[in-house]
Amino acid sequence: MSLVRAVGVRKRFGGTEVLRGVDLEVAQGQVVCLLGPSGAGKSTFLRCVNHLETIDEGRIWVDGQPVGFVERGGKLHELRERDVARQRRGIGMVFQRFNLFPHRTALENVVEGPVRVLGEPKREAAGRARALLERVGLAEKADAYPHQLSGGQQQRVAIARALAMRPKLMLFDEPTSALDPELVGEVLEVMVDLAREGMTMIVVTHEIGFARQVADEVVFLVDGAVVESGPPARVLENPREQRTRQFLSKVL
Repeated sequence: MSLVRAVGVRKRFGGTEVLRGVDLEVAQGQVVCLLGPSGAGKSTFLRCVNHLETIDEGRIWVDGQPVGFVERGGKLHELRERDVARQRRGIGMVFQRFNLFPHRTALENVVEGPVRVLGEPKREAAGRARALLERVGLAEKADAYPHQLSGGQQQRVAIARALAMRPKLMLFDEPTSALDPELVGEVLEVMVDLAREGMTMIVVTHEIGFARQVADEVVFLVDGAVVESGPPARVLENPREQRTRQFLSKVL
């Protein structure tokens, strides 16, 4: 069973078609890495998966449900924002920028979603938040504010915050691109652990080593279309398409 299924996804911004008929399937427990040059449509596709962007054509299903829409009589009708927010509860997203509340501690940032959105008792949510901070190696930073944390630490708090919502799917939009090189490893280590634990993940990344180590499938996009996809051992070591070879020759 596919946890995520995208068929013929198209997205336009004005007269520019950013996604041109993207098809993608992600099975439960699978890690898929989206690679490609800047402007290829990778981040836009990721945002479409949780309806932060509305697709113009095609369909996306997560766990069998059309994302952002309800189907009636063979036609799709866009959901109200309240219902879209309910759908998003099962989809965690980690952005390039950490988007933490600056006036809240690491612990408070992680507690916020479960209490406000899921209605968990604050004491229960705080206990689980401490466990999640320990899971990402930040147990001792629970009372620190974002400005007191390094970029890598802030991103790990952001991952803990997403996990606090008990997601069935995690989306990562270039989670290390805003980090200094020496901080990249600590974030990737957390993501590797999540993959080993069976978390379903779609990751937009330029970290080829991570894709080689963790991905079940690598999908290469250019100009809004899938050019090549397959196991990382094949796509990264023996790409069939010229565009893929050109890209890899620049980033490796």
